[in-house]
This record gives sequence, C-alpha cells and structure tokens, in this order.
Amino acid sequence: MNASDRRESAQTTANGAAQRAAPAGDPHPAGAASAGPAARDDGSRVARGEPIIRVEDLTAGYDGRAILEHLNFDVKRGEVFVILGGSGCGKSTLLKHMIGLYDVMAGRVYIEGQDIVSAQGDDRDAILRRIGVMYQSGALFGSMTLLENVRLPMEVFTALDAEQMDLLARMKLSLVGLVQFTGHLPSEISGGMQKRAAIARAMALDPPILFLDEPSAGLDPITSAELDALIRRLADSLGVTFVIVTHELASIFAIADRVIMLDKRVKGIIADGDPRKLRDESTDPYVHQFFHRQAELAAVPA
Repeated sequence: MNASDRRESAQTTANGAAQRAAPAGDPHPAGAASAGPAARDDGSRVARGEPIIRVEDLTAGYDGRAILEHLNFDVKRGEVFVILGGSGCGKSTLLKHMIGLYDVMAGRVYIEGQDIVSAQGDDRDAILRRIGVMYQSGALFGSMTLLENVRLPMEVFTALDAEQMDLLARMKLSLVGLVQFTGHLPSEISGGMQKRAAIARAMALDPPILFLDEPSAGLDPITSAELDALIRRLADSLGVTFVIVTHELASIFAIADRVIMLDKRVKGIIADGDPRKLRDESTDPYVHQFFHRQAELAAVPA
C-alpha cells in the first residue's frame, strides 16, 4: 500500500479519527483533557462543560428528500450523548451528516466552534482530525493486524517513528482490553473484540470527540454490557465526549448522560434530556412507549 492509498483508506474508514498531528519526535500526540461527568447521589450523572458540538437548523437527507428538518441541539464537553429513536427515524443519517460524510441540505454543524459544513481544504481536515469514528461494522482492515489497524492513522497524520507508533498503538489497545491480541487479524477475534479494536483505532490520535454508530449491534447481551462498561469507563477516566447512535434501552440507561429522541413522523426531535427522567416523567405517548418498550395499540392485531 503506497502513501496515497494509506491516506485515502485512513480518511475513509477513520473519517478524521485524528486530532492534531504530533511534532516529529514527540511520542505523545496532543490530547484533550477535561473532567468527566460527576455522579449524583441517586446514581444518575451530570454532564459538565461548555458545548463542544452545536447543531443549528440542520436539514439532512438523500437525493433531495429530507429525512430530518430544522434540528437544533448541542453536545456538552465530556458527556455521553445518545441519539435514539425508532427504526428509520434518521439516527445514523444524523450522525453521518454531523461528521461530514454527507453534505447537509441546510444548516450548520459546529465542532469546537468551527463549522464543518462550510469549511474546505485544510480547514475541513483540521476539523475532521478533532473527531474519531467507529462505524457499525467496525470497518477494520481484514488483512492488517489489530496493531497495524490502530497504527494506520498515526502513519498518515504524524511523524512518529515505528517504535513510538507501536508503543502508542499498544496503549490504545490496552485501554480497550486487547493488548494481548495485537498480532491477531480481525477474523481471528470475536465481534465484540472487533468493536473494541475499532474504538481503539478511533482513539489513535486522542481526538476529544468520538462518534459511535450502533456499537452494540449484533452483540449478545453480555458482550453488549461489557462494551457499555468500556464506553462509560473511557468517558469518565479520559473526559472524552461520546456521540452514540443506538436504540438499545439497556445501553441507553447504562451509558447516557443525555439523549435526543428522533421521530420520523415529525422529521425531528421530540424529546431531549436525561433518559431516566424521560422514562419516568415524559407525558409524550410515543416517548413513554419507547422507554417502556410498549407496542403502539394500532400495531397490535385484534
């Protein structure tokens, strides 16, 4: 694989899973450090920090057909922010437009104050290097070991030598509990381990924001719970901001500080807040049905 192929591959799969490239000889790429959410006495969490992402009047869709219209919300630094809703409501569509994978139809998406929608060239690349992305499938390179997968963004975006990159890649794999599997190919590990390796690659250059698309998809309940615990631990210990798409109720209550709920009938947001409060206090019938796993009466055969 030549240098041009490596750059294109890394940008496609990691979609800017790098922060600032470290200077030559610096074994520690610049990272973001901020306090994680604090625990309340009742066991719920309070997210702290100013907005790190701000979405303004966003309309998104495909081929001229709007899936979501006029969305406005922000994500606070250091919180685990979950985008939820029923099937087909636009959860993944929103995430893909937030990370710049698709052009928005209207609106703005500010990442640490910089608009990814209007940014071009080096300015856009600089924004993308502030985020890391884990796609639903993991998107690991099958012919590369886990160590090589995690090293790839470092090879493209830094001037670190091979020894330094190996050290940092092992550190990232250690954070997700895979340091003993550095030489394994993706096909030689389980689905849950592949998801964890994909998170390690997304963290390769210490971006302050991680986007995860359906991280628990296809996992058994035990493996899913283990992944939830990993996400929560990374958020609390490293202060990383997570934006996560999921509809898994167990995961939502285990990891989320705050959620927005999308509804395809209104092409927008119908609820915003602490998922535990929405479950217990919301008067919106659809929100109540979602959080209590109740079928709509019209969908139940007589």
